[in-house]
Amino acid sequence: MSAVFDHPVTARLIAEPPADRYFGARLRYDGTDPLAVRLVFPADASLDGTEVAWAFARDLLDTGLREPAGEGDVHVWPRDGSRTVVELLSEEGVAVVEFASADLRRFLLRAYDVVPAGQEHGELDVENGLAVLLRGV
Repeated sequence: MSAVFDHPVTARLIAEPPADRYFGARLRYDGTDPLAVRLVFPADASLDGTEVAWAFARDLLDTGLREPAGEGDVHVWPRDGSRTVVELLSEEGVAVVEFASADLRRFLLRAYDVVPAGQEHGELDVENGLAVLLRGV
């Protein structure tokens, strides 16, 4: 199984009625960055017309499927058992996006197949990461 994969999802941008809109987005997982997931919005769904990716903890998405979770820029909570809401905060404003919980669960199951829970730190190449950071100093 590939260490990097994209999982297409349908997203609903929640806005003042009647401005809600549906669009295709992607969840991305990279086994070389095992603690993170990325939520990728297409250019036509962003304010500036470019693709936008938000990175946040895989555990946050997992927990948010069951109960409200998150601090800082990303919050996730279950809506009604079949839907999950992701709230993204930035200097430009707030985006509240809803997904089918089943889609998010399928993505997480696949991500846990790539790097099982509890084994994330075994996948990190700490020495290489430090070398890259120190080169930039």
